Amino acid sequence: MTEFAHPYIPNSEPKIKEQMLKEIGVEKVEDLFDAIPDELLFKGSMNIPESLSEMELRKTVQGTMNKNTSTQEVISFLGGGCWEHYIPAVCDEINSRAEFLTAYAGDEFEDHGRYQALFEYQSLLGELLEMDVVNIPTFDWAQAIATSIRMAARKTGRKVALVSGTISPERLQVVKNYCSPDIKIELVSYSEENGRMSIDDLKSKLDESVAAVYFENPSYLGFIETEGKMITRLARSAGAESIVGVDPISLGVLETPSKYGADIICGELQSLGVHMSYGGGLSGFISTRDEIEYVQEFPSRLFGIAPTIVDGEYGFGDILYDRTSFAKREKGKESVGTQTSMWALTAGVYLALMGPHGMKEVGELIMHNSRYAIEKLKEVKGITPSKFGSLNFKEFVVDFSGTGKTVAEISKALKAKGIFAGIDLSKEFEELGQSALFCVTEVHSKEDIDTLVEALKEIIE
Repeated sequence: MTEFAHPYIPNSEPKIKEQMLKEIGVEKVEDLFDAIPDELLFKGSMNIPESLSEMELRKTVQGTMNKNTSTQEVISFLGGGCWEHYIPAVCDEINSRAEFLTAYAGDEFEDHGRYQALFEYQSLLGELLEMDVVNIPTFDWAQAIATSIRMAARKTGRKVALVSGTISPERLQVVKNYCSPDIKIELVSYSEENGRMSIDDLKSKLDESVAAVYFENPSYLGFIETEGKMITRLARSAGAESIVGVDPISLGVLETPSKYGADIICGELQSLGVHMSYGGGLSGFISTRDEIEYVQEFPSRLFGIAPTIVDGEYGFGDILYDRTSFAKREKGKESVGTQTSMWALTAGVYLALMGPHGMKEVGELIMHNSRYAIEKLKEVKGITPSKFGSLNFKEFVVDFSGTGKTVAEISKALKAKGIFAGIDLSKEFEELGQSALFCVTEVHSKEDIDTLVEALKEIIE
């Protein structure tokens, strides 16, 4: 096959590629992948269409994107880890500035304030969490959980993690994959009446092999875990680390996990000024106390502030850089990247804009709206809103079992009316019957909720 320069692949010009291969000591690109077993290699010819011009490519991609329906066109009650929140215009204005948008990781050769901006983000989120140390983000909440568990395993020398049974199934899959084969993940059962973790089951599984106990508050299913202090106390008494996952936008109204004993707090930044992006736009954070046994286990970058040789002048830079995979590469504790640091900057802008009073106000509005939705849904015959009957934040389980219809049927009917229903839980949480996870935030108006209720009445009654 004739060699050619691919229009979208850098350094694919034949002479340049030949020079690069010669420099690293191989004859062809395939030699770089000789570790892959032969039976896994594709032997046929790939059906790759001819390359398009920039104009043609733009039209093709735009045509594909136009098939999507955005939440600007319909009323959406979807959540489950990627939520619809209001994004202040200043968030987009700041994160699109060239000195941030083009600065890959923030080093001395191209840093234009990025170190300081990330330090400010860490400080703002640390204040919200009431924790000392906050990392430069992981890919998402799922990786933040997995990395937190691995940190706990390295710190304790143990190989088992107990995880609440109400964790998001998608996050659980990532955690198991990321921790395998070194750490075993065991689920702790929960009460089908109130959703809270079973203390008896937790006690029966806690022993000298457990490195960490992980639960979320608010939970994936929306309810508030009121036994947080008991769970963290039991974990510590067994020599395990207590890890709590949290949606940070809830902390304007809910107590931070540090107050009930969390050793490590992790979660998702998307609710803090980051747009939903086809399920993306995610970024996970991890936070701990400022103690060396925790700090040295972070695989990701941490930025600090220190005085320079000039009186009154300060500089920003890496803390214990040698512990990271950036410094140790394949010998690092874990491999992490800087792919989502842009969302750290965005979250920092959001937190600076909102301040303590703003976070309290948005939290109260979310709780007010979700409570109104639960009360209105009680008007629909056959459904049970807020299945667990407990205090919720933003999300709640709606049980449709009494309607004689499946969640799938109801969701399809709602979609035809311009409404995205909640996440179908009937397969991943079979014990909850025909239930769905609905999400209500500050963007939902009274009219939006009333429209949902009237549509359900027409579909069900």
